[in-house]
Amino acid sequence: MQKQKYCVYNQTRESFLSLGVAAADTTLARLKGLIGKLTLGLDDGLWIVPSRGIHTVGVLFPLDLVYLDEGHKVIHVIESFPTFRISPLITQAASVLELPTHTIYSSQTQPGDQLVICVAEEMEQRLKMVPPNLSSQAK
Repeated sequence: MQKQKYCVYNQTRESFLSLGVAAADTTLARLKGLIGKLTLGLDDGLWIVPSRGIHTVGVLFPLDLVYLDEGHKVIHVIESFPTFRISPLITQAASVLELPTHTIYSSQTQPGDQLVICVAEEMEQRLKMVPPNLSSQAK
């Protein structure tokens, strides 16, 4: 059985961070993390829940880290976090997103931004409810 994948959307910046994040929400999944993976695809990632910090001991590639509070608000970001390190512990964090490098830059994600994390079907429904900005500007 394939693990559930989540979409991560920056509601503040109106940009996607990922369309294929897996949740590491068990003790074993959090301990394993990305250890053993040779690469991380451009649209892949791992959502460590709960977490106040991560390690990259045994991870073979750098990561972008996005620390989130309980309501999925960004409280801290680290671009291109190196391998074989322990990240800072952010006491207010409820979870951490591990994403490919340059994700933070390309999505312009910053502390204070509000993220939406949900399955693809729910994301599709949410985006259908948002009126397009172009239609309101054209009038």
